[in-house]
Amino acid sequence: MRLYHAGFEIIRQPDVHFGRRNADFGQGFYLTADADFARRWAWERKGQKTFINSYELDCAGLRVHSFRRDAAWFAYLYANRSGKPDALAADVIMGPIANDTIYDTWGVITSGFLKPEAAMRLLLIGPEYTQIALKTEKAAAQLHWLSAQELSAEEIAGFRALVAQEEEAYQARFVQELEQLE
Repeated sequence: MRLYHAGFEIIRQPDVHFGRRNADFGQGFYLTADADFARRWAWERKGQKTFINSYELDCAGLRVHSFRRDAAWFAYLYANRSGKPDALAADVIMGPIANDTIYDTWGVITSGFLKPEAAMRLLLIGPEYTQIALKTEKAAAQLHWLSAQELSAEEIAGFRALVAQEEEAYQARFVQELEQLE
């Protein structure tokens, strides 16, 4: 499986223990199989270079769990965001990214004012991008770094402009759905 990770450094050996414990799939090293998605979410930081690292993951012998945008996915990401212990014994978890974190509507969805069914409905809005989280050292050992491409400031600006357009459409749809919930 070919995977990509955007960041400010070349990462040949990822650390599965680095990162937020309360992310969608809990602590782990996050990647995507969509090179365009990795580029779209790359950032520019003053004084640093931005890279798209390319990898190959050998899934042989790994416990891989795949999610779809459904109730099980919803329950799992909410448990992780609440800091509960990871209920899956998986080396790799694949599934949709919750758009509320991408488009910054997380506070609305997790405010406690919405019923779980309403929050789930809002989470289903927008494009579906897939993330892959390496959860164990065993999975990290089977991830082989291939190369890194440095992105120019112009490339990053172009991809960020695409994201801004997408975000505007998402926000409009989100407001529409939210108004229908009232």
